[in-house]
Amino acid sequence: MRTGVANLPLHGGKAPRWLFNRMKVLAEKILELIAIEFGPEEIVKRLSDPFWFQSLGNVMGFDWHSSGLTTTTTGAIKEALKKIGPEIGVFMAGGKGRTSRKTPDELRIIGEKFGINAEPLIYASRMAAKVDSTAIQDGYQIYHHTIIFTRSGLWAVVQQGMNERTRYARRYHWIKTENFVNAPHTAIVTEKKSKFVIDTVAKDAGQARKVITELSRENPDKILKELKNLRELNLPARHQLLLRDINPDRIKKIFISTYERQPENFESLLGIRGLGPKSLRALALLSDVIYGAPPSYTDPAIYSYAHGGKDGIPYPVDRKLYDNSIEILERAIKESNLGREEKLKALRRLARFTR
Repeated sequence: MRTGVANLPLHGGKAPRWLFNRMKVLAEKILELIAIEFGPEEIVKRLSDPFWFQSLGNVMGFDWHSSGLTTTTTGAIKEALKKIGPEIGVFMAGGKGRTSRKTPDELRIIGEKFGINAEPLIYASRMAAKVDSTAIQDGYQIYHHTIIFTRSGLWAVVQQGMNERTRYARRYHWIKTENFVNAPHTAIVTEKKSKFVIDTVAKDAGQARKVITELSRENPDKILKELKNLRELNLPARHQLLLRDINPDRIKKIFISTYERQPENFESLLGIRGLGPKSLRALALLSDVIYGAPPSYTDPAIYSYAHGGKDGIPYPVDRKLYDNSIEILERAIKESNLGREEKLKALRRLARFTR
């Protein structure tokens, strides 16, 4: 299920090299310690939690609320896992921009090297991205995508979209699910809500998903005729917004494809290559207006939060303290190899330090 969404303002600049180098080392020690005490699956579960992820980025010294926290934190984690991943059984693929589009290739390479079946991971990666860019249309274009996974097949996706108009980014968190299209999230975290969205995976949009799938199997000429008729009507405001960017003639090709494929359910429809936001928006509009089966028009993001970091808020990064934290974690990891009793003592000392 998707476990959360975070909205973050876009900030310029990037992490200075001296900070990013420390972030990589600290990430390595934190992940190694979690794997020792709780197992590799716990790393994946925690990274799927938007609150824990945000706290991790803050502990590592990045901006308390900027969009860069996502890309820099995942970048540091990926570098750390290149070093310790094979040892603890946790791996990461993907990244920002062009790197995100190479995720399937990365997954295949990792799979071949370490004997992991990459195909379910590739499907999960693609569907998570498709849901947050097409099935939910909230004004954010996905530009950063990473998938974290274990040898056993447990995975989490952390991806981020950008809304250039509002200058905000929105981060989406997923953890392994068997159902990508029926209320896949358990928490939504944001500072800024959109006034108008289309959410076809909302719990109360089940009838819309059914009707949309049935419409996709209709003769394309019939769908396009209905769309052209609707453009001539005086519809409520939300329908005008839906129609604004839809040109029936330009999306005919994808409707021919869905007609030929005859998708059996909404997930199969969503997985068809070439089906984008405008095509799904057109089907959602017809589902609502003709058959009275609307998707959700409410932004699913409802909570907000904040912490502290790199830009001097609540205080500038203390390099000496940062290095000391890494040293303490290193000692805790070394002592954890002495046995269960010693391991717990080391973790208690770490807890006292963090308090």
